[in-house]
Amino acid sequence: MEFIARPVRLSTQSADFDATFKARLHWSAEADAAIEQRVAEILADVQARGDAAVLEYTHRFDGLAAEGMEALTLTADELRAAFDGLPAEQREALEAAARRVRSYHEAQKKASGETWSYRDEDGTLLGQKVTPLDRVGIYVPGGKAAYPSSVLMNAIPAQVAGVSEIIMVVPTPRGDKNPLVLAAAYVAGVTRAYTIGGAQAVAALAYGTATIPAVDKITGPGNAYVAAAKRRVFGTVGIDMIAGPSEILVLADGSTPAPWVAMDLFSQAEHDELAQSILLCPDLAYIEQVQAEIDRLLPQMPRAAIIAKSLSDRGALIHTRSMEEACEIANRIAPEHLEVSSQDPHRWEPSLRHAGAIFLGAYTSESLGDYCAGPNHVLPTSGTARFSSPLGVYDFQKRSSLIEVSEAGARKLGQIAAVLAYGEGLQAHARAAEMRMEKP
Repeated sequence: MEFIARPVRLSTQSADFDATFKARLHWSAEADAAIEQRVAEILADVQARGDAAVLEYTHRFDGLAAEGMEALTLTADELRAAFDGLPAEQREALEAAARRVRSYHEAQKKASGETWSYRDEDGTLLGQKVTPLDRVGIYVPGGKAAYPSSVLMNAIPAQVAGVSEIIMVVPTPRGDKNPLVLAAAYVAGVTRAYTIGGAQAVAALAYGTATIPAVDKITGPGNAYVAAAKRRVFGTVGIDMIAGPSEILVLADGSTPAPWVAMDLFSQAEHDELAQSILLCPDLAYIEQVQAEIDRLLPQMPRAAIIAKSLSDRGALIHTRSMEEACEIANRIAPEHLEVSSQDPHRWEPSLRHAGAIFLGAYTSESLGDYCAGPNHVLPTSGTARFSSPLGVYDFQKRSSLIEVSEAGARKLGQIAAVLAYGEGLQAHARAAEMRMEKP
């Protein structure tokens, strides 16, 4: 079967560019009403019946007929055996990726996650205490594909942050356990693991069951049911984000080999028909070259049908007036992945304000960031990079303010507090401050 990928061709010089481009970008993050209703039922059922409901839904959705939760529990020995059973090449790659991810997040912790304090002139101590969450749950997708990289990217920053218990849930439809996923859990220091998925897994993590303890936060991507469940349990637990389809935006000046850029566009398009791949370039001849390479390379791709639909429905090759204009458009999009594929990427990087991750230079493919560069690959999507950040150590820590007021400080601050408290009509607040200004 022949597949054809035709990303829409746009030019910023066209009168209707803004309207056409906005329509191309649009993607609704709202799950449909049927999914929301079904998820609400599953969450309520798991909250009420616990393990029994989890077993029932796992049988129904994943085809696993287990008599008890022990059959869905992955032991530490099983994780270690999966690691030991991998070919040497896979073991070494997994460990090398884990080392780089761990090194990056250890540096991140040192830069932004330390406790600090100081004393002002009257001896009052002010500061911040940083402590890790006690227990987190990580959701690892399963079914259509296996994602050991997601295990590393979610578990390692939690471990570096100091989280004492990391619970992994991963669906294993028909009982197919991916050894790379299990081995990644071993390498990343997962504490407990269960072969469950879907909204029922999110419910078990949020509310707890007789087997699975309730966690403080749930991270990791999933399908529409998982996203809807995370949205609904937020408040009972923390969540990382509600992820939309994957995105890549390539800013190219025409100096990078066209096959490289075509394959980078494929790298996100192959995830999902709803994924979005966009090229911004001021060189029209180069855009033609990239389209020619898309045509040439597509038949070689095992996931050609998905790539073709993604590029045809949501992809775009955009001719810009300049690289400066391309940077402006990139900031409007605020993409998940942003490649600056130019001879001088550092010239353009200061102009780029909104992106989940920025990949500088022709040799920096987005795929390296997905697996082993070091920074986290869990990134904000759907324009949320305007106000959100990649998953990191800080997502698994919390900050408590430290305040120790001296006797002299109580007299000074008490006057200020009392005036403001009386102004708000809160007499007890004011008197509590004034009492400390008086000699006992």
